Amino acid sequence: MPLIIDYRPVKLPPEALTPRRAAVPAAKVVAKAEPVVAPRPTPSPSRKQDGRFKRWAGVLGVAVIGFALWLAGPGWPLSDWNWPGVPAAQARDGLQPFERPGDSFPGSAFYYLASDDTGMLAPDAARSAWDAQLAEIHGDDAPPITGVGPAARPIFARGTSLDQSRALQCLTAAIYYEAASEPDAGQRAVAQVVLNRVAHPAWPKTVCGVVYQGSERLGCQFSFACDGSLARRPVAAFWDRARRVAADALAGQVYAPVGLATHYHTSAVHPYWADSLAFIGTIGAHRFYRWQGAAGRPAAFNAVYAGGEPVAAPHPRTWTPAAADMADPIQLEKAFEAGRIEALKAAQASPGAAGPWGARNAASFGQQPLASYGDKHPAGPQFAPAVEARGGDAVYRAGQLPGGSAVNPAYENAGKWIAQPGG
Repeated sequence: MPLIIDYRPVKLPPEALTPRRAAVPAAKVVAKAEPVVAPRPTPSPSRKQDGRFKRWAGVLGVAVIGFALWLAGPGWPLSDWNWPGVPAAQARDGLQPFERPGDSFPGSAFYYLASDDTGMLAPDAARSAWDAQLAEIHGDDAPPITGVGPAARPIFARGTSLDQSRALQCLTAAIYYEAASEPDAGQRAVAQVVLNRVAHPAWPKTVCGVVYQGSERLGCQFSFACDGSLARRPVAAFWDRARRVAADALAGQVYAPVGLATHYHTSAVHPYWADSLAFIGTIGAHRFYRWQGAAGRPAAFNAVYAGGEPVAAPHPRTWTPAAADMADPIQLEKAFEAGRIEALKAAQASPGAAGPWGARNAASFGQQPLASYGDKHPAGPQFAPAVEARGGDAVYRAGQLPGGSAVNPAYENAGKWIAQPGG
């Protein structure tokens, strides 16, 4: 309640109320009456008591508030009573259980908090993990992957600035319209599924191609691309958040908990294909899956991303879908397996058609394999018969380097010190 102070009026003597006149010459005296200040009426005894009550009530309220603040501060004697789990010495000093005496300052509690495991792998760590798990694969006889499985290969936004801008726009749209209200883990999982499809030869090799695949008809790969969701204007704050997640994913960061998942659905539905795929786990409001056969192993994710992004928009209704442009994951896996077997048979029938890197990498829907993954490369390049007749690789080897017999003596010391420093 407000503090009200009732001031007592001051009684003036009668002579103080007599009007004063200035001393002026007699010729210039002008009769002018000054206003008379009437004395303030004396309050009644009841009003006096009421004012005193309000004054003491205000003082008492301030005292109660001060006492409560003193109890909440570090001055409370905690020798007999203590916070749960807090030692008496720390509680007496006003410290939390994770703080140390003498090392605390306002805001220092932030530095004692344990950082949560976000599941994100930096590009270098993700590349090392990917190389290590590929080294353990020995073809189709490899043991089946259990649980979440290996983390995905990092993908970097390459190509022109227009390609990078379109990739960021498409991935941001997928994250926003699929998981705008999800926590960071849910948004990163959706982004990783999109990039897993980019790395798999069963889907287009571009981000926009994957996001808007099948958008020319109902039943597209991502429902927002063909159900009218794009007509809703995005909320700027949520769009910026999705854009940051997309930028991290296109910078090579990998969300490990989702593994090599290529499909997901909301927890509110249960599609028929869910029981035929390997369930990875529930992240946010979505359940994530990967293929169980050869299509879900790391060796199958060998498509090379090189940019070439199409327009970052849904396809027109006149778009002609590709042969493998199907939303049914079971049928898509069958088509992938059939194409892989046909490519493998063709490679075995004509070994030269498999290329210098072996038949196994060529049996993946005709995609270009990664240069650093797969079988060991031959010792040297292969040349046309006419070049082989002339000497093959020896024709192109450098023979004019320092130390060779054909170097001009005037240039033999090129690149060397004229005099050793300090000599």
